[in-house]
Amino acid sequence: MVPFSILDLSPVNESETVGDALANSLLLAKKAEACGFTRFWMAEHHNIPGIASSATAVAIGYIAAGTSRIRVGSGGVMLPNHSPLIIAEQFGTLASLYPNRIDLGLGRAPGTDMNTARALRRDLHASAENFPQDVQELQYYFRQPEEGQKIVAVPAAGVQVPVWLLGSSLYSAQLAAYLGLPFSFASHFAPGDLMNALSVYRSSFRPSVYLDKPYASACVNVVAAQTDELAKYHFTSHQMASVQLFRNTPGKLQPPVNNIDEHISPAERASINHKLIYSMVGSAKTVADGISDFVEMTGVDELMMTSRVYDVAARLESIKLVSSAF
Repeated sequence: MVPFSILDLSPVNESETVGDALANSLLLAKKAEACGFTRFWMAEHHNIPGIASSATAVAIGYIAAGTSRIRVGSGGVMLPNHSPLIIAEQFGTLASLYPNRIDLGLGRAPGTDMNTARALRRDLHASAENFPQDVQELQYYFRQPEEGQKIVAVPAAGVQVPVWLLGSSLYSAQLAAYLGLPFSFASHFAPGDLMNALSVYRSSFRPSVYLDKPYASACVNVVAAQTDELAKYHFTSHQMASVQLFRNTPGKLQPPVNNIDEHISPAERASINHKLIYSMVGSAKTVADGISDFVEMTGVDELMMTSRVYDVAARLESIKLVSSAF
């Protein structure tokens, strides 16, 4: 079986604070490390009350300080929101503090609504158009400085930080292949182009100093519990979070409900069924079968899994059950 990793959105429960959410993320990372997971990534989102990881580099530092072996990184940093130099300095600092443990996953979307994107004080259109150049500029800052180089990213220069490209369409797959970088597809919320993106990435890949052959991961939603029914119950919090975005009313993570269809319309149900089609929800055996089928179908080199479960004990149990099943 391929390596397993975690994408954590650091969900803020209805009854908790951001501090509580980040403390829960650390518990999750410790459990993932103990169970042998490869990576623990956090994502940049803004103006969403139910996600605590907007200051992604800060949150990564907190997780890395509380663990000892698992790789910690971004899944991802939304590069159009930042100057490449700032990101190089932040992740160069992290990699200096936690050598050989930091990953830098990069996304092209703003990770927020347009009003908030403008408040980030970046020209979003120009930044998105410049994404390939910004990625290469960022890579340049991690290289050993050349004689006479005017701008040196201290302490990033000469520090090893693996760069990944993340995406939910063919664009990042093509760019990752062109630059010879590892690629991760966001099939946990954007399943439509999964197989096409993987095919484009593999067929167009050009070996580089970073990678000699394609390395692809994909993210799925996973909730494991003692029974299928209990897992489906916990998964309703994730479903409701997706409905909140569908309604353009993002909020804190809601407690699970017994019957999701009593809280959403048929149109909303159809939308989240499509959006969350790559979700393995059930007992350890049900989830294991689903994971095995997905890995066989996609041929991914690594599986990233995520979930927004309200009860932190249930989150920890889910990781334990997945680990024990494999």
